[in-house]
Amino acid sequence: MKTAKLHNKTVNLEQLNRESFQHIYEEGKKGKLCCPECGASVRLYLGILDEPYFYHIQQISRTCKDLIFNTESGQTETEEYIERNGFKIPVSRSIASAAVKEIESAFKKAQPVKNIPPYIQEGTASPSFPDEYLKSLSQAGVFLDKQQAAAVSHLDGPLLVLAGAGSGKTRVLTTRTAFMLREKNIDPKSIMLVTFTAKAAAEMKERLTQYPGMDARKVRQIVSGTFHSLFYRILSFHNPEKWASGKLLNKEWQREQIIKESSKDFKLDEKEIAFDIALQQISYWKNSLIIPGKVNPKNDWEEQTAILYQRYEQTKTKRELFDFDDMLTGCHALFLEEPEILDQYQNRFHYFLIDEFQDINNVQYELMKMLSDKTKNVCAVGDDDQSIYAFRGSDPQYLLDFEKDFHGAKVITLNQNYRSAHEIVSAANQIISLNKYRRPKSMSAQFSGRQHPFLFFPYDEEEEATMILTDIQEKIEEGYEPRDFAVLFRTHTGSRAIFERLANSSLPFKLDQDAESFYDRFIVRSMLAFLKLAVNEDDQNALKDMLPSLFVKQSVLQDIKAESILQDCSLLESLKLIKTGFAFQESKLKKVIPVTRSITGLSPITAIETVEKELGFQDFIKKTGQ
Repeated sequence: MKTAKLHNKTVNLEQLNRESFQHIYEEGKKGKLCCPECGASVRLYLGILDEPYFYHIQQISRTCKDLIFNTESGQTETEEYIERNGFKIPVSRSIASAAVKEIESAFKKAQPVKNIPPYIQEGTASPSFPDEYLKSLSQAGVFLDKQQAAAVSHLDGPLLVLAGAGSGKTRVLTTRTAFMLREKNIDPKSIMLVTFTAKAAAEMKERLTQYPGMDARKVRQIVSGTFHSLFYRILSFHNPEKWASGKLLNKEWQREQIIKESSKDFKLDEKEIAFDIALQQISYWKNSLIIPGKVNPKNDWEEQTAILYQRYEQTKTKRELFDFDDMLTGCHALFLEEPEILDQYQNRFHYFLIDEFQDINNVQYELMKMLSDKTKNVCAVGDDDQSIYAFRGSDPQYLLDFEKDFHGAKVITLNQNYRSAHEIVSAANQIISLNKYRRPKSMSAQFSGRQHPFLFFPYDEEEEATMILTDIQEKIEEGYEPRDFAVLFRTHTGSRAIFERLANSSLPFKLDQDAESFYDRFIVRSMLAFLKLAVNEDDQNALKDMLPSLFVKQSVLQDIKAESILQDCSLLESLKLIKTGFAFQESKLKKVIPVTRSITGLSPITAIETVEKELGFQDFIKKTGQ
């Protein structure tokens, strides 16, 4: 059915604004939709594969006909035929009425990805490895294809490994390191393993210890870590006083405070400057080795930011502070100013393994070139199709131009995807091939999923989450299990809508350990606390979550509870009785009471805006670096 009744008014999906679908869906769940013919409760179907329609909740031999909606008269007809003198005669309809039936719905139907070639099973060539080592690897469950084996065994000279998605990049890095330690007896202290996250470095070392015959002591001796951690270690070793950890600006609000001070000095309009974007631009210049005074502004905004950049660096130097970017630029300057120190590290490290090479920036690239200048034994592993850190100065061009700086470099492409089905890999090949600035490669899958990926087109994230949940529920009715499904989202904040749908369903689910629930995030809990206290002034958990946003210690909570009992008032009311020793803080605590009570009858968005405006919630967000 395309029509239903809502509050005695007819709703026709073909005449409904696209943005209203989710609202109608929710009204149906509340039992406010009914069939225009029989009056029974109906709901709106919002799924992935089928177009939206109304359906009866209880399917008991329903034969209800759809309403025909007349846009000219605004009237509806419940039957397509009428009976006269024992004969059924078609109901007359205006031309406009017929036209309505032909109007194409704004809802775009899901469709499979096109042009997927048929799957052809391709065997992978056997690697040319020493029989004994190959045998021990196989016993440990480590199997290599020909390209992987070539990357593992090429140790002398520069090597670029183009590792497509799911091609076994981590396996190559760990197996290569194991090969160096066990088969070639290379000193682990001469190996530097560089990753973009500390977690990745720890994971590689953990996997290394599981290789057959591997000495855990040797694995621990490998120098591994992120670019920042490795080069900060060098700086702090040679000048521990200057680079003491207590001098690090490790919070965004600390850096932003310096920028704000500078903007006032130069009489720049604070309202026109997005300080977080300015800091991002400054970080980009620093990682690109563009020093203050050498910036070539492209517009007025960059000209203003360049002024702030110069003052920002001056202020840090004057106060003897440093930020994360200085860990890299500082080490680069150290190597240039004191070449004997650079020579010391060039002689110590003979082999360099760099993970996620597509995300390397200028200063990181120059540092690795400096360190490897004597041996040239650089193994860079990356995929220009997966570059995501351009905002901080990373540039896949370094991967594209690798042979120009490392003459005689060997390039090996890992083009076998062991993770995804042929249909997904083929779809990815189609999309990424549109990028003309990349290393040409086409990934091949090892198995077929026998089903093409579908594209569907929700109006917004709310409708998207509803459609996903409907699709999951349908497939579970067909025999699938909840554990058969995974929902991926690009950012943690993007999980909010689907989390809500799953939480309100009867389906068991869990979030990945690295992904915090939207409503469990510190900032979200802090804001929700005000809304909860507006409903229940004695909500202890809400009060506990609210205190940090007022910059009040949790120890004050006991005093609030005590005053609430002694004065026989709500926890919220007792805030005015608390003495913190700071007049501004006590004044703010008193202000919380009327502001919280004032939002009781407001819409959520208006309530949030009120808290932000009246209680300075935005300042709290900035100071916590969220």
